[in-house]
Order: sequence, then structure tokens, then C-alpha cells
Amino acid sequence: MKKSFVVSIISLFVIFVACNQQNKEIKEPMKTEKNHKEVVYQVFTRLFGNTNTTNKPWGTIEENGVGKFNDFTDKALQEIKDLGVTYIWYTGVPHHDVIRDYTAIGISNDDPDVVKGRAGSPYAVKDYYNVNPDLAVDPSKRLEEFEALIGRTHNAGMKVIIDIVPNHVARNYEGKTNPEGVQDFGATDNKTKQYDVNNNFYYNPGEAFQVPEWRDGYLPLGGENHPLADGKFDENPAKWTGNGSRLSKPDVNDWYETVKINYGVSPDGKKDFDELPAGFDNEDYKAHFDFWKDKTVPSSWVKFKDIALYWTAKGVDGFRYDMAEMVPVEFWSYMNSAIKMVNPDAFLLAEVYNPDMYRAYIHLGKMDYLYDKVALYDTIKNIMQGHGWTDHIVGIQDYKADIEHNMLHFLENHDEQRIASPDFAGTAEKGKPAMVISATISTSPTMIYFGQEVGEPGAENAGFGSPTRTSIFDYVGVPTFQRWVNNHNFDGGLSTDNEKELRDFYKRLLNFTINSEALMGNYAEIHTYNRQNVANYSRKIFSFVRWSENEKLIVISNFDDLVNYDLDLQIPSEIIKYWKLKDGNYTVKDQLYGETSKNLVVKNGIGSINIQLDTLSSYIFKVE
Repeated sequence: MKKSFVVSIISLFVIFVACNQQNKEIKEPMKTEKNHKEVVYQVFTRLFGNTNTTNKPWGTIEENGVGKFNDFTDKALQEIKDLGVTYIWYTGVPHHDVIRDYTAIGISNDDPDVVKGRAGSPYAVKDYYNVNPDLAVDPSKRLEEFEALIGRTHNAGMKVIIDIVPNHVARNYEGKTNPEGVQDFGATDNKTKQYDVNNNFYYNPGEAFQVPEWRDGYLPLGGENHPLADGKFDENPAKWTGNGSRLSKPDVNDWYETVKINYGVSPDGKKDFDELPAGFDNEDYKAHFDFWKDKTVPSSWVKFKDIALYWTAKGVDGFRYDMAEMVPVEFWSYMNSAIKMVNPDAFLLAEVYNPDMYRAYIHLGKMDYLYDKVALYDTIKNIMQGHGWTDHIVGIQDYKADIEHNMLHFLENHDEQRIASPDFAGTAEKGKPAMVISATISTSPTMIYFGQEVGEPGAENAGFGSPTRTSIFDYVGVPTFQRWVNNHNFDGGLSTDNEKELRDFYKRLLNFTINSEALMGNYAEIHTYNRQNVANYSRKIFSFVRWSENEKLIVISNFDDLVNYDLDLQIPSEIIKYWKLKDGNYTVKDQLYGETSKNLVVKNGIGSINIQLDTLSSYIFKVE
């Protein structure tokens, strides 16, 4: 779900003031039960195995093709595993609106007036107890085909994440395969009221829903004639829209295809549920579960908790929560603690963009991980585009030091522009130093988006989706990735030499991260010291050290695409003392390619390494 939230001035002030503060204190790492880094591979499920290269704008499934669950063969999964992946996030699995006739298997047709694109938004879920029929070879057995994919993924040594979108559902939500006793959202709502604590939706009594007024060249299905594309959708009374719009006729830029879920928060902001006691941010999930087990909670809370437990019982290992900050933190305490009671190792990842709320959603909401977008991703993107300095990274890491493990790092996902797109970096090569920093600077998980590892630029005009991002709304092929898929051989047989080299880089880096003990240990930046003491150490270079009892690493990356640097990287005396290194020479060897060995010279308690740092290059040196 694309969004444009604004970070508070206070948060920006805190972050960028911290950027100018040098903190020489050596901090112990956050305590975590994990003994290795995790790597999440986000794959847009309907696009992964699609080998059709037609890419007609607004093309049908017959014209442009679609991938299937069965395309994730044992070979495909093994190749993903070998890339250095521990979790696969299968995006777009729950049954969402699609413009295709499945009435033969009891699914009602969806109205183009309230569907974005032809293939539909994965964040307009129509039935939470089943999966997208487009993804099945036999749509009548779609659930069985997904269950088989869960099994194959586990057999390949990886775990499974799917989406849950608690803030909103499709405007035409219709559960056709609910378990016994489960009622649809809104089935028992009192629609004469704008709000009731146990209504699942908010209503505008006496007003019927009206389709948005199309403008800016947008028409459903690109203007194609369709019997249901008539400017009408029957909804009376009108429900509030997913992004919070209360208009019975939402704007075309609203999330008009969705309706907002009511979590017991009245229109004036009053919370009609118990709040967590003071100090509960220090309690574990078991205490949170115990707190809620004798409380009466709103109907919507129970419905989404039951959905999460349904998929957990089917072997799903975790969830990615869309727009989590639009839902009360108390609900997350209720649902996440219930999930953890069943699966203590569940991977719970949330999309939250307000830094002022990060700690609340982690400690009170019991989230494992949040997107590190508003801070690290945005800053690294600016650096890659030549607009920012690496100096800013220092303060960002200091600001999040107490929650660094919980902040998942990424450079691409389905909402963001592709690195290789002209509007981002213009070339995938500029992602290399950024990826090294992103993947090694903290103990948090790393996420990559399918196609990132082969430099996909997202250039297609797919229809509803626009270039620079791979469309999540259309039937489309992903050309660079299709060359790696190579007619389902999954061997890169059609990839260019540059694409093969890039994937090799990602494979080396990611596999190193999941096997490095130091990356779950201590961190200290040495960037500030080198900026102050090394003449030709540029603001486009960044460096830091990571270490554990058995491994000492020195990481340096050059974001400059024009200038090579020959410099003597300095290791401050505080680090040398902590590492208990005496004056002398120590061999350090690059862990990415293993071809470069250097001498770390310690003299008068300060370390120095002479490095030839080429454009867009990085080293991860291990002290032998």
C-alpha cells in the first residue's frame, strides 16, 4: 500500500542533531535470542514464475500471463535458499479482488469501479480464509496448492511469511470459505449507526457510496468496455474508506477500493477498550496474553486474531502487517501475544513510518521488526542519488541504538522504486555499497525484493502501475528476472554477464551475513574519526567495525561513482583497546571476494590499513 506520511519535525531534529555528535562509547549489542542474521526474500507471487514477455498495458491474464504457486519448484526454492535467504515473504497470497471470471467455482465477479488495476491490489483482501485463484493451476484447489508450497518451502530450509492487512479490507469483502462459526466482516454490524464498538466498519447512515470521479487520465481498466464498469457500486450506507476518508464519494487518490476496519476507536478518537498498564512495555508476550485473556475486546480484534491463528495452523511462520500504525497499538499487543503463544518464533514485521512510534509498536505492540524506512532507507537513497552525505548515517544509528535489532533493512520493496530505475539511481551498481552497509551495520534482518539481485529497473508501462516500481496491480512480466528464470530452469541461462555478476555479489554478501558471528555482536562507527583525521576520507565513504568474541570485522564502502580513493583507514585507539591488539602487524582479508589481503598496522595504539577504494566498491575485512 503506497503512502506519503510526513515525519514529525521533532523526529527529524533528534536524528540530525545526533548526526553531528561523536559518541566514542563502546556499546554492548542488544540482547537477542537470535544467533545469526535473517534474510527475507520478498517475492511478488503472481510475477515470480511468469515467463510471458508480452507486457501489453492493461493486458489480460491470457495476454500477459501470470505466475503460479507451482512455479516455485524445488529447484527454484533451492536457488533462493542458496542466495542466502532464510525467509520468503510471499506477497499477494490472500484472496484479493481480481478482474477475472471465477463464478464457475463460486467466486463472485469483482467490480472494476472499486478495483485498482486488472490483476487487483493485494491489499484489497476479499477473503482472508482463502488465496488468490489466479495463483493456482486448478483454482478450485487453490488452498491445497498453497499449502503444498508451504511444505516445499519448509523442505528447502526456509520459512514462510504472508501479508495480513488489518487496517482495511476490500470494499466487497465476501468470505466464501470461512471455517465453521466464522462470520464475515460486517455481518452483524448495526448499519444505522456511524460507530459502534463492535461494528467492523464505520458508516455514513442515509448516504449511499458513490464511485470516485475519474480524472488525470485514469479510467477503470484503462477505459475498456466492461459490463460492471458503469460508474456504480452498490453500497448503502456508505462505509469509510481504508485511508480514513469519511466521504461517501471518496477521491480518486483515496484508497477507494478498500474500507476501514473499526477497532473500537470512536470518530472523535475515544478508545472503547482497555489500555495497557504503565510499564507494560517491559513485559513479555506471555504477560500481554494474560492481560487480554479475561478482557472484552472489539469484534474486529477477535476476527483478525482468528485469521492469524488460522494461517499459523497451516504452517505460515510469520506475517508482514500493512500500515500497522493506522491500527491501535493495544490491538497489536492482543494479536501478537496470541500468535506468540502458539508459535514463539513467529516473525512479525510491521510497516510503521513514524519514528516517534517505533518503540511503542515494538515494546507495547510486541512487533519483532519494523521497516527502517524513515531514517536509514531514506538517507541511503539520498546518498546514492548524490543528495546526501554518509555523515548522516552516524546519528541515525545512534538514535536507534536501543532498537537496532528490530529495524529491518531494505533497499527495495514493492512500494519503493527499483534501484536501477532512472528516478532512483539509474544503475544497479550504485546499490552495491548501499547494500553492504544496509546488510552489515546492525543485527537486524535484511530484506531484498525479487529482481533486485539481477538489477531489475521496473521500466514497464503495465497499466494501472507506473514505471520505476514493478506493478503490483497488473498482469505483467519482469524482464530482467525472467532472464534469470530462463523458462523455469532458474539458472540465469538468459541473464547478461552484468546480471550474473550482480547476483553473484548479492549471493556472496547475503551468505556472509547469515554466517557471521560478528554481525550479531558489537558495532562502532569509525567514520567520524576518519572524517576528522584522514585527509582524503570523503563524505561519500562510510566505515564501521563489528565484532564478537571470535570475529573482528572492518567494513568500508565507497558511494562515489566517479572517484577512486587511496587512503589509510584509521582504527581508533578505543577499538584497538577493546580488541586487545598490541602494536604490530595483523593480516586482514576481504570476506566478499577473498582476493584482497591487507596489513592492519597497529602503532602507538592506533590501527591503520592502506586501502585502494574503487568507485562503488566495498570491503568487509576480517582480522585474521
